[in-house]
Amino acid sequence: MTQKLSCRVERVIDHGGRVYSLVLRPERQVPRFRAGQFLHLALDPYDPTGFWPESRVFSIASGPGQRDGIRITYAVHGRFTARMEADATEGRAVWIKLPYGDFLIDGTRDSALFAGGTGVTAFTAFLESLDTASRPVTLGYGARTADLLIYRDAIDACARRAPALDVLYFTEDGSGGARHGRVSIDAVWPRLRAPLETQCYVSGPPPMLRSMAADLRARGVPAEAIHIDAWE
Repeated sequence: MTQKLSCRVERVIDHGGRVYSLVLRPERQVPRFRAGQFLHLALDPYDPTGFWPESRVFSIASGPGQRDGIRITYAVHGRFTARMEADATEGRAVWIKLPYGDFLIDGTRDSALFAGGTGVTAFTAFLESLDTASRPVTLGYGARTADLLIYRDAIDACARRAPALDVLYFTEDGSGGARHGRVSIDAVWPRLRAPLETQCYVSGPPPMLRSMAADLRARGVPAEAIHIDAWE
């Protein structure tokens, strides 16, 4: 069941390149949610007797067990996120409603995850749940520069804990020892032990979603095995 909660912005993390993470402290524990779900965030006050204010959706980057706080990450694109950059300062009150979405990874099957920029937040909670008994997971994660691979340390920690996690990093400028260019199915494909039996999940900017979905279909991946995080 979805709930609406007032939150305080406890911390703002500036990653550079107009990419930020917000750590929100809710007025009470957030409702139970599943890895891969998202929330609506509103900057204006919510009056329960009126309508929900203007909002935007963001993947929940923190794990389902962290119900006393919640984390989102965003890049400034458009009017609403520009306002967040200016107004969502530490101590500021905001409103959220959650949980929403069914972009849920089937951990009982081999998975290939493709993440562009802040789209990786759709996967972070799932990756944190991996352990030594997990099925194979291959992650292709890309950003403009190495500094903007902001979840790299956390993902590397997941890979150390879960041998089934195979990670390929990409940067558009080739920095940080990553592969040069954008996230590539060509690079990930040979790492999959059974590509046409693997569940594929794509999260990132809309052009990436469209091009990767088309590429996967062209390779013969069944439509029911292609999952797109297309709430934006």
